[in-house]
Amino acid sequence: MIKELVKKSRSVRRFYEECPVTKEQLAELVDLGRLSPCGANKQYIKYVTVCTPEKNEQVYRCVGWAGYYKDWDGPEKGERPAAYIILLRDKRIQSTLTVDEGIAAQSIFLGATDMGLGGCMMMNCDRKKLMEYLELDEDQFSISMVIALGVPKEQVVIEEIKEDNVVYWRDENAVHHVPKRSLEEVLIKQE
Repeated sequence: MIKELVKKSRSVRRFYEECPVTKEQLAELVDLGRLSPCGANKQYIKYVTVCTPEKNEQVYRCVGWAGYYKDWDGPEKGERPAAYIILLRDKRIQSTLTVDEGIAAQSIFLGATDMGLGGCMMMNCDRKKLMEYLELDEDQFSISMVIALGVPKEQVVIEEIKEDNVVYWRDENAVHHVPKRSLEEVLIKQE
């Protein structure tokens, strides 16, 4: 069951924007992040959720979409995320980025997939502008990443990597292809 959930949990960059993600769903996803393991049990990750059109637009203007798509600035109106979860580092507890943000984000991502939602984890964002939009104290918080969420509007398929090319791409039907290395390539040794 977990393997199917992981396989189904792909980065999605186009959504049915008109399909809402509720505050209750967002709180449930944040709870998954909160319950995730954290080094030394510091629990320094804090969250901001956004699901109103006005705030969504502000967050959208701060994030970078799909680095491999050089001629694409992100989803157009009507295909943008219905919600966002912004992961913050409480600098009073932990000053540097750690693996813990990724662990919490993956828990959130898997929970979103289980809810029938799709998402995209983004570390490419204008943190200064986003901190201003969210009215956060930069002496206390630092933005770790932004997770865009919504009902997926695109199909994503995993395929075998060819010629060591890891670049994801879209075909003529707008299906998003994600090349993955084989298990035999990544599993170096079993003793």
